[in-house]
Amino acid sequence: MGTRKGGADVSRAFTKESDDQWLSDVAPTINALLLHLTRENNDIVVIVEKRTIDPDGREIHHMTNGLAYVKDTAGRWSVAPEAG
Repeated sequence: MGTRKGGADVSRAFTKESDDQWLSDVAPTINALLLHLTRENNDIVVIVEKRTIDPDGREIHHMTNGLAYVKDTAGRWSVAPEAG
């Protein structure tokens, strides 16, 4: 059960390394964020479209995946709230 020819486990065949990494666990660098987002986007490259500054002075990175990302004071990445 759960194996293919050659003994490979089917449940592991489609597992990616980054499947268990949360956005907040990504290193606080733009390169680490881009790598993480690209992996989450089925290896379709995600790039920065523009950068803006929010009212609190934090840099917001607007990406080609349609979302924007910001770091909190502890350096953890999160999806930026939509400006309204």
